[in-house]
Amino acid sequence: MLFGIVILPMLGAVLAWLIPSNSQRPLVLPIFGLIHLAMTGDLLLHTPPPSSAGWIYLDPLGKVILIPTSVLFMICAVYAVGYLAYRQERSNRVLCMGLLACLSAMTLATVAHHLGLMWLAIETTTLAMAPLIYFNHNARSIEATWKYMLICSVGIALALLGLFFLAYSTIVARMEPTLLLGPLVAQAGSLSPAWLNAAFVFLLVGFGTKMGLAPLHTWKPDAYGEAPGLVGALLAGGLVNCAFLGIIRIYQICMASGNAVFFQDTLVIMGLVSMAFAAVFMVGQADFKRMLAYSSVEHVGILAVAIGLGKGALFGALFHVINNSLTKGVLFLSSGNIHRSYGSKSCDVVKGALKRLPWSGGLFLAGFFAITGSPPFSPFISEFTIINSSFAQGKNFTGALFLIFLAVIFIGMASTVLPLVLGEEPQDLAETDYRDRLLTVAPPLFLMGLVLLFGLWLPAPLMQILQDAARLLEAKP
Repeated sequence: MLFGIVILPMLGAVLAWLIPSNSQRPLVLPIFGLIHLAMTGDLLLHTPPPSSAGWIYLDPLGKVILIPTSVLFMICAVYAVGYLAYRQERSNRVLCMGLLACLSAMTLATVAHHLGLMWLAIETTTLAMAPLIYFNHNARSIEATWKYMLICSVGIALALLGLFFLAYSTIVARMEPTLLLGPLVAQAGSLSPAWLNAAFVFLLVGFGTKMGLAPLHTWKPDAYGEAPGLVGALLAGGLVNCAFLGIIRIYQICMASGNAVFFQDTLVIMGLVSMAFAAVFMVGQADFKRMLAYSSVEHVGILAVAIGLGKGALFGALFHVINNSLTKGVLFLSSGNIHRSYGSKSCDVVKGALKRLPWSGGLFLAGFFAITGSPPFSPFISEFTIINSSFAQGKNFTGALFLIFLAVIFIGMASTVLPLVLGEEPQDLAETDYRDRLLTVAPPLFLMGLVLLFGLWLPAPLMQILQDAARLLEAKP
């Protein structure tokens, strides 16, 4: 079953490539997305044991990443059918194939317990996603694609060097050389501290680049700004999670080694720096899709701070992974609708979206309140859990900075979002044929419903998965 859920999307990618019809090809996406989601549900209920060599296993941490990945892809797949119906002037063969290939690679990253295999899966997501950023085939999209490829490729190369250092630490410790997670965690106390520290730094920089931690985030504003909305949703809610899982894996080893202070302090500093960068660049942002890129920089910073704090913040971090993915899906899909209707991403042009597109404008406004941690939406619960843990541990300075950055970001986003949604439409605005349709509104509406539901009530099975995953991260030597 674990091999099947990885191979299935690749078969879908081959089928998408072979279908000649531009109008029928997008239907492959929801079909394979639905099968993938059903297989994910079955794996959550009946989790198989590790593979014979221990390379493949779906542990609770993998489940936390797989759940939003599968749900978000399914929602984006339905949205893609409606979106691509408006883009018949352009071939969607590469887009459909790339989306399914990326789903396969993201799934492999969640179930890989060999760190080399996980690295390969994350690198594959980089290659699969690059042509999708270039979907609009203009000068700005090709610039964004090259920037994404170059920066992320350098980052992932540094992560590979970190894996070499990690493997060498086992040789120095006179252990059997391995990159399997289980033996590394079990024998972490015997690893060479110097080489383990070096591995952590390179892996944090490498996967942090892919994740978009500041100041390693410079590819994000261009890529998120130029990619179609559904591609942006998967970048912010899917690929970010896979890179975060890479950091979590090395975090598990480092925590088990008994030298937690260095690793945790580094993560807290990196997280706060990311939030500070987002706060600065969010204010006065004139492009609403680039604004969402800086929002992603903020939230990966929140995740880094949370796992750096440890203890009760770990549950908040893992819950925030899910909340961020779902809410980013709402924002990117609804912003894609607004972009198509106005033909612009500029906040000087886009005003009064609530009148022109009542559903998309309303969802974008609700997504703004959710992503900034407003109750009763689920990001409020996860962010409150992290802040509460910070003050409970006596780390008042960290908690205070966290709150200040959140306040500045809320004000900055509000200054962009509120006129965009509630303002008056410019009188000289050109008419377009795009309006809210079922297939482009229902997907973000469903995600918004989940964000509200999880803010009011967290299902017991999901709660159990989050608690089990947090316990894995709390493991002590």
